[in-house]
Amino acid sequence: MRHNRKINHLGRKSAHRKALLSNMACSLILHKRIRTTLAKAKALRLYVEPLLTKSKEDTTHSRRIVFSYLRQKEVVSELFGEVAQKIANRPGGYTRILKLGNRLGDNAEMCMIELVDYNTTYTDVKKEEVKKTTRRRRSSSAKKEEAPAAEAPVETASETPAKAE
Repeated sequence: MRHNRKINHLGRKSAHRKALLSNMACSLILHKRIRTTLAKAKALRLYVEPLLTKSKEDTTHSRRIVFSYLRQKEVVSELFGEVAQKIANRPGGYTRILKLGNRLGDNAEMCMIELVDYNTTYTDVKKEEVKKTTRRRRSSSAKKEEAPAAEAPVETASETPAKAE
């Protein structure tokens, strides 16, 4: 049984795993989208989401904490600059994993992990859908507006035959 075994060790020693996740996080922040295996992407998501949350608050302390994980000055400045502005009003869920199929050589599940706010294909569609749909039921005022509109054509239809006679 896997009681309290939350971390996927990815078949590596701890130092190798930390270096792998750090490098993948740096690549994700710089390129906004990377292609990797599904297991690594899920481990990366657990690694990078708290760092993205810390980047919202631009203080020396949070910069030092993030730098201790990433170890690249350019990536930290990119994260606290451009990326932090894009994710400022998002409460969480900064990454998206899209499955791509299996790799030819070893049949490993491949996927693409990306920062959500940088893919305009999905963000533009979501903004339009949010404006058009609501989760609430129709209110009674909406029913009242529909009722006179339905009665108006009936009255005009009854008046027209009377005038024709």
